[in-house]
Amino acid sequence: MFDNVIIGQFVPRESVIHRLDPRSKLIAVMLFVIFLFTSRHPAVLISGGLLTVTAFALANIPLRFYIKGMRFIAIIILFTFILHVIMTNEGTVLWDAGWLTVYTGGVIEGALIGLRLLLLIIMTTLLTLSTTPVDLTDGMEWLMQPLAKTKVPTHELALMMSIALRFIPTLLEETSKIAKAQMARGANFSQGSLWQRLKAIVPILIPLFVQAFKRAEDLATAMEARGYAGGDGRTKYRQLAWERKDTIVIGVFVLFSLMTIILQWIG
Repeated sequence: MFDNVIIGQFVPRESVIHRLDPRSKLIAVMLFVIFLFTSRHPAVLISGGLLTVTAFALANIPLRFYIKGMRFIAIIILFTFILHVIMTNEGTVLWDAGWLTVYTGGVIEGALIGLRLLLLIIMTTLLTLSTTPVDLTDGMEWLMQPLAKTKVPTHELALMMSIALRFIPTLLEETSKIAKAQMARGANFSQGSLWQRLKAIVPILIPLFVQAFKRAEDLATAMEARGYAGGDGRTKYRQLAWERKDTIVIGVFVLFSLMTIILQWIG
């Protein structure tokens, strides 16, 4: 179940998206996430969809790999849609079964939220699939530079976020191994009541946390042994280079943001 999760993975490819500066990708994704949820106008959703499809095509990520990895995300989006259909009581009645009534408002709201979630997840996943953890760290640290003037440890914060993203696939792989080991011992995660299934997960969580803490301690020891000291005075082996294509990408997403603001203002 956890083998197909692609969040946090990096896929090396020779593509335009991979060659972009991490700062431009981070800024573009932030603008997209903020303004996609600002307006419900159809033009915003269509533009957001076109931007997502274009970015995916330019990233040259294998479609089969991506679809395989989106199965787990599809369950979350479907659950969100069903929740809105059940909880929203607005509009005309589409179906009434006595114990459950489905309204047009619930279907429309569920479809809107589901579509925006799908676009958001695809765009943010493309960021990690096309950017190495080192580049992500450098990009996030550069964006947080203004906070450094207020004594916020920006380098350490960026490093923590980068390490967290880097170890998501590792933790998922360990979770899969522990689950298979427990199933070989007779554990059953797919049958029984909800409470019984939750209890069955406990034997997975305990060794997973133990392994995670041990891995974190090993990593900290290795960094200290190599004399790692983040923050002031630290130089970089690789320098970020902003090019014309990064300016074009930012320009496109700024136009998307302005269009969203204007449509929201017009109403």
